Amino acid sequence: PRSKQKPASAASDVYKRQTFSKVANSVDEAIHDMKDGDTVAMGGFGVIGIPENGVLAMVKKGVKDLKIVTNIQGVADWGIGLLLDKYQVSEMNATYVGENPKFNKQYFHGEVNLNLIPQGNLIEKVRMGAAGISALYVKAGVGTYVETGGFPKRLGKDGKSIVAVTRPKEIRNIDGKDYLLEEAIKVDFSLIKAYQADKCGNLRFRKTARNFNPDMAGTARITVAEVEQIVDEIDPDKIHYPGCFVNRIYKSPKVYKKIERLKYRQEGATTDSTGDKDTRRLRIAKRALQELEEGMYCNLGVGIPTLVANNVIGKMDVDLQGENGIIGIGPYPLKGQEDADLINAGKESITEAKGVSHNRTSCAFGMMRGLHLHTTMLGSFQVSEKGDIANWIIPGAKVKGMGGAMDLVSCGSRVVVLMEHLGPKNSQKVVSECSIPLTGKQCVSRLITDMGVFDFTPKGMVLAEIAKDTNVEELKKVTGARFIVPENLKIMDVDQYLIQTLF
Repeated sequence: PRSKQKPASAASDVYKRQTFSKVANSVDEAIHDMKDGDTVAMGGFGVIGIPENGVLAMVKKGVKDLKIVTNIQGVADWGIGLLLDKYQVSEMNATYVGENPKFNKQYFHGEVNLNLIPQGNLIEKVRMGAAGISALYVKAGVGTYVETGGFPKRLGKDGKSIVAVTRPKEIRNIDGKDYLLEEAIKVDFSLIKAYQADKCGNLRFRKTARNFNPDMAGTARITVAEVEQIVDEIDPDKIHYPGCFVNRIYKSPKVYKKIERLKYRQEGATTDSTGDKDTRRLRIAKRALQELEEGMYCNLGVGIPTLVANNVIGKMDVDLQGENGIIGIGPYPLKGQEDADLINAGKESITEAKGVSHNRTSCAFGMMRGLHLHTTMLGSFQVSEKGDIANWIIPGAKVKGMGGAMDLVSCGSRVVVLMEHLGPKNSQKVVSECSIPLTGKQCVSRLITDMGVFDFTPKGMVLAEIAKDTNVEELKKVTGARFIVPENLKIMDVDQYLIQTLF
């Protein structure tokens, strides 16, 4: 039988919303029921947009055996690094761990589990958890450890023996292409950071501090938002995330503004004076400018690609995108003009180009997967003569993490790799076959090094341009890959692009 209870009037609903508050008196109160063994998701990208006071409260509370779900583990002395310092973390589910030596040490001493997840896959897994979707098929990770499993999830105390490995993924062929099944992530707590909230939990973010935060909200049993400001009301058209996904909010007792990699440009500088003293890296970045065309949307990865924005050709209308949620990257700021809420994917301080927009991470990866970007530029450890790329781990030495690279190389847009021709101790980086785990198979379109430009064609790897200060015989000696030398070999010329930028 139907209930005889009368439905609440619209007026009473509005009244309840106006009087109900999700504001906690303190950060300690906001996480009072977090316990040992909980799985905790955290927003942020490096040290920007992380719930820093929430982390400090977790350290103070002493909760341990935590399973963390996050994008990047930040630095040793801040954020998640503080939890690692107290050995409060038993498992890390992340996409990038490269700059946290404490985690690397604990992983190689068999003290913590590690599940590395491609960045676009991770953001969809938590977004699915919030949206009630159980699983989806993705292209990122096909042909890598993500597909086959077997990556050392936990090492022994000696750092060499393997205690546990990751499991293989279910694979399905759809329209002639292979896809991997990724399941949703649900957690006990999500700790996120926003710029502003009202008492109903509606949130606003600021610039690139938005990043993972909106997508991490809602996938938890309890979502806690740390905010810089609590206001009575936010203009509905300026709300970035609705309060129905947020359970508790608290005002930051102290707002910390850290910039992981503070970079400046010199006032009135030409593209020849970006502040980067490594002439080989600068040569590569300047040559990469020739890959850009009017009206292009281009993703810039970490490493050498970040220099491209600082050397962009004047009067060229190009939108540079970062996977951390910005499209419209400008050059490094002048000294004193840096903004701690404005960084690129390499966690460097930047400025905004004309027409800039900020978005959540899931939107940034939707641009990639949906082929709304024309080109992506990436760094790498190795590239093979078949166009394979390996840029996320050196086994036994360094766990960097795949970041967004697996998503970028699998989406089908043009992939241009920017890297130095030789590695440490003059080790070969352009090889016949990659000797370290792959990021993607046969996906590189063009390789630009300080010694030449190579294209990957059905006939093989072709040397398209050669640097002025070398010759073909010398290049063959330092290259571990076979390559074709055409009759019309061009000289790699970057000098014509040494012009004053608009910035």
